[in-house]
Amino acid sequence: MQVFIGIGANLGDAKATVGKAIAALAHLPDTTLVAQSALFGSAPVDSSGDDYVNAVAELNTGLSATALLQHLQAIELAHGRERPYHNAPRTLDLDLLLYGAEKIQTAELQVPHPRMTERAFVLLPLLQLAAGIHIPGKGHAQDFVAAVASQRIYEFPPN
Repeated sequence: MQVFIGIGANLGDAKATVGKAIAALAHLPDTTLVAQSALFGSAPVDSSGDDYVNAVAELNTGLSATALLQHLQAIELAHGRERPYHNAPRTLDLDLLLYGAEKIQTAELQVPHPRMTERAFVLLPLLQLAAGIHIPGKGHAQDFVAAVASQRIYEFPPN
């Protein structure tokens, strides 16, 4: 299954944490890291704190969506993720954005991610990996870029 994972961090050494998270994704069972976007910086949305470091990773996986979510949450916890309140600053945030063309609505998982079309820090890195990608039930990702154009985002130069 082709999946896309949104990655974000704004506490501690956020760039290093995002890099470690991408490496951890590459080592998930029955999973291959296909590609990763550049690193982007973005201002917090509906929150405060330092700018986030964001990226998107494309994976091919044989894991179910639920099993993948459990692995993502374990990676977050390994990096000190806490959830003291909604949209709190975080050491690491891993979001399952797309799981193939599936639409999933359960108590613990919503795919496509419900706010992905409202966030420049998701759309721009996603489009860097898959310019023509379609978001199930929503339309082409490119069609939502104009609506997020006012959100401050910048690409970090490659190391």
